[in-house]
Amino acid sequence: MNLANYKATLSFGNGAPNIEMPVYHGTIGPDVIDIRKLYGQSGMFTYDPGFLSTAACESAITYIDGDKGELLYRGYPIEQLATDCNFMETCYLLLNGNLPNATEKHEFSHLVTQHTMVNEQMHFFLRGFRRDAHPMAVMTGLVGALSAFYHDSTDINNPEHRAISAIRLIAKMPTLVAMAYKYSIGQPHLYPRNDLSYAGNFLRMMFGNPCEDYVVNPVLERALDRIFILHADHEQNASTSTVRLCGSSGTNPFAAIAAGVACLWGPAHGGANEACLNMLGQLQAAGGLAKVGEFMEQVKDKNSGVKLMGFGHRVYKNYDPRAKLMQETCNEVLSELGLENDPLFKLAKAVEKIALEDDYFVQRKLYPNVDFYSGIVQRAIGVPVNMFTGIFALARTVGWIAQLNEMIADPEYKIGRPRQLFTGAVRRDVPPIAKR
Repeated sequence: MNLANYKATLSFGNGAPNIEMPVYHGTIGPDVIDIRKLYGQSGMFTYDPGFLSTAACESAITYIDGDKGELLYRGYPIEQLATDCNFMETCYLLLNGNLPNATEKHEFSHLVTQHTMVNEQMHFFLRGFRRDAHPMAVMTGLVGALSAFYHDSTDINNPEHRAISAIRLIAKMPTLVAMAYKYSIGQPHLYPRNDLSYAGNFLRMMFGNPCEDYVVNPVLERALDRIFILHADHEQNASTSTVRLCGSSGTNPFAAIAAGVACLWGPAHGGANEACLNMLGQLQAAGGLAKVGEFMEQVKDKNSGVKLMGFGHRVYKNYDPRAKLMQETCNEVLSELGLENDPLFKLAKAVEKIALEDDYFVQRKLYPNVDFYSGIVQRAIGVPVNMFTGIFALARTVGWIAQLNEMIADPEYKIGRPRQLFTGAVRRDVPPIAKR
């Protein structure tokens, strides 16, 4: 962060003296006005619901240019990472700032692989949940409980503790997600296999069984690996901000990540691809392809209450760069599994075609986003809709950890304490009960 060659001057209409505030600029992106001394000098706060115009931290991890449709991890375009790297390389990059060389890649992957098992007592903890519980409810509990099983790495201010908890979380999340899934369908959990890749191991734990060997399909393996890469981090979104805010209190890394999992569960955030598939399912039940045109017309009508899920993005004002990559993967997976003519997938293609060609959607830049395609891919692979957000949490864990570590290492970080515009009752006295 560098001081820009100018300052911002705030003037008041009530005659109060002007206030000059420093302006900083990063390597790319908008300049920021430093308002930290505003309250001390003026007695006033800023008002910014949703923090849409507020930079709450300094970060060097992920950069998004919503107007250009650009996403960079440590400066590398997401298109190159998703094409030329695997998820383990991406994890190393987010955690360490640079891509690994061959030796570093091997050592990092080996280290993660050695920590994929979870404490056996976790199985007893899991059995306390109802089998029909939503997987994200289970995941929130399991991740939070890790601090009870691995309490030798819970000091967030200890760099060694943060390093080992990072590896443990990245390594164990696939195991926990697969455990939650197997538990929900009454099947035995499979222990991880150290001779498989990160994505391949997860596929086996999800869909294998003890009765026979599971052969990993390389197309599905690469598709899942790409999903992990595309969801690994996304700047200061709601769940990442939650992890930072939670971690700012000094709580342990497992608790901070569990808070991120809980935030991600929301349908406006990590639940978007689940909502998208549910939308397609409802459309199919209402008549399928014959009703697509009518449905899209209802979407255009603001009074209909019908929403188009999986299209447009709060940050990307242009095309979501992850969507094109996921679209390629989507077509590869459907072709590999012979599902091009599956009714639900044909329905999705029909919705996509209208959205890409109809002036109403094109002018508003309501392009398909990554959630639209990733949901289709996951359903094709065999992942049930209610597990989508759990896989999102698995992928985003490394981003949360990188952001948390960056915050702790920042000498300027403080415990989060947003202010408010109070509109409640002014001071008043409590009347006797007979006069209330």
